[in-house]
Amino acid sequence: MLKQERQSFILREVNLHNRVLSVDLSQKMQVSEDTIRRDLNEMAKQNQLIKVHGGALSRSFHLSIGSNPVYAVSGKKAIAHKACQLIKNGMFVLTTGGTTIIELAKSLPPELSATFITASLPAAYEYIHHPNIEVIFMGDKISKSSKIAIGGETIEKIKNIRADLCFLGINAIDTTNGITDNDWDVVQVKKAMIESSEKVIALSISEKLNTSQKIKVCDLTKVNILITELDPHNEQLKPYRNTGIEIL
Repeated sequence: MLKQERQSFILREVNLHNRVLSVDLSQKMQVSEDTIRRDLNEMAKQNQLIKVHGGALSRSFHLSIGSNPVYAVSGKKAIAHKACQLIKNGMFVLTTGGTTIIELAKSLPPELSATFITASLPAAYEYIHHPNIEVIFMGDKISKSSKIAIGGETIEKIKNIRADLCFLGINAIDTTNGITDNDWDVVQVKKAMIESSEKVIALSISEKLNTSQKIKVCDLTKVNILITELDPHNEQLKPYRNTGIEIL
């Protein structure tokens, strides 16, 4: 694989999943980790990504709040518009983090009166600008890579909630492994949110369909609704419809 091809692949992976590990990239492209490290260092110098120990972060999510371009923003806005239709006045809504959740926060109608509970700093920042919603932030140690509160205190607080809806920003999804991620601490927070919610809605751009990461969040049986930017009857969504999940 030529360097340009490798770096194009790396950029897509990091923008799609927000965080990538050098060892995973090495396995996927069948090149040495030294080659991956050189690519990441070069790409970081060109401001294409943020190099961290063991991998890289996407600039589209990890720059300062509100100042960054968003990967696949039109698709995420379409998902946010669909998701907003599910939220009713008086609801208690749990949300994870990620750029699709941020688009949801920006899309909430100004007349909506509900309570939003999140462990995501960027999401909380967007929610507090809404005129009529209450915001509860689940604070604890903050993950620098995901900007999400993690740890035992956050999880215990979430366990004491019974939310009407949980909007789950996801890293990867397929019909075999369910929803997966690459950050152990964030996965524990997501698991707690799923268990504390009456209904779980997974938000995913279609590029994340049929992909998987190392750490399992949940089986698809835990998901009530899957929202993508695609038409619900798109053939690409047929395997997910066949599992019994409602598709929007």
